[in-house]
Amino acid sequence: MRPSPTSVSRLARTLAAGAACAALAALSACSGGDSAPHPTGEALASKAPARPRQQALDALPGMPPVLDPKDVYAADRPGRLSDTVKDFPSRVYVPNTNSNTVTVIDPGTYKVMETIPVGRQPQHVVPSWDLKTLWVNNDLGNSLTPIDPRTGKAGKPVDVHDPYNLYFTPDGRYAVVMASKDRQLVFRDAHTMERVKTVPVGCAGVNHADFSADGRYFIVSCEFSGELLKVDTAAMKVVGQQKLAFRGAMPQDVKMSPDGKRFYVADMVANGLWILDGGTFGKPEFLYTGKGAHGLYVSRDSRRMYVSNRGEGTISVYDFAQHKLTGKWRLPHGGSPDMGGVSADGKVLWLSGRYNSEVYAIDTGTGRQLARIKVGSGPHGLAVYPQPGRYSLGHTGVFR
Repeated sequence: MRPSPTSVSRLARTLAAGAACAALAALSACSGGDSAPHPTGEALASKAPARPRQQALDALPGMPPVLDPKDVYAADRPGRLSDTVKDFPSRVYVPNTNSNTVTVIDPGTYKVMETIPVGRQPQHVVPSWDLKTLWVNNDLGNSLTPIDPRTGKAGKPVDVHDPYNLYFTPDGRYAVVMASKDRQLVFRDAHTMERVKTVPVGCAGVNHADFSADGRYFIVSCEFSGELLKVDTAAMKVVGQQKLAFRGAMPQDVKMSPDGKRFYVADMVANGLWILDGGTFGKPEFLYTGKGAHGLYVSRDSRRMYVSNRGEGTISVYDFAQHKLTGKWRLPHGGSPDMGGVSADGKVLWLSGRYNSEVYAIDTGTGRQLARIKVGSGPHGLAVYPQPGRYSLGHTGVFR
């Protein structure tokens, strides 16, 4: 039985007031509530937008050089589109899980341009590592539908079993299918999608992930068993597993801090963020954000992270340098903000309204809602495209 929102809030307040936090730093749920947490410890896809600095990391072989060891998102600055995508039309692609369609929106006019039929239960629209293709994850249709972002046309679906979500290794060699129902991580050729290795996992509901700064490992959330995994990228092997210290925990999106020192995991039942040191994979700390914390999106200047709180229709703003929440935006008339992305210029946060058949456009400067657009039923992992960055790590657009 999952805890009620009241009990969750009570826990968050208890954690926030937890005495002698220094003595409890090794425990899993030590938090400052809304105050600053102190966590424990092949070739480029395209021409780089800036001259790489000296490589300071022992990176995964074949991974493009890190531009700035202090900021893994340095290639994602406003408007810095790679040569590969600079001529692509700006669009928002919305997978509607119940309608089996993808709604295409013109972000300049907030108008629906087209509705594309795809396979059964499309969950996410995922940019490929080389930025040339958008893959629609048809979970129950057991297929991936390719969309050409230059023309907006869908191609022939590729047979892939249980593709709830999709990521790409930083070297561009493999796609990693999050096969949630199959309880597997499936490594496939990043271009042909031919199966290379199947990795069974001992948890339920693998769904989201993010890679370390050096690309040598990634952290995976297991939604239905409330667990986290640490996976060795080159060995394609699970090297760590832990249970989150909250009854009924449902971890969702995963995102790394700009300096690579922390991983943040949204939890829609614990109603906040788990914050952990990926290197040690020790027990994480907790920060309350809001009911139904779900999606995580980094601002174009790498200073802030937007947290969609699906259960209360809000977006929390987290400041990386201050290690704390600095604001909360509330959607007028409520809503269910879920997954999405930030516009190429960084000025608009786009989020799907999972239970309201709509999409929200939010001003990142003021938090004001700019538009609320009707789409199909069950909109989920929408992709804003194109975006800045040299290559894609997957999901709705994690660029480096």
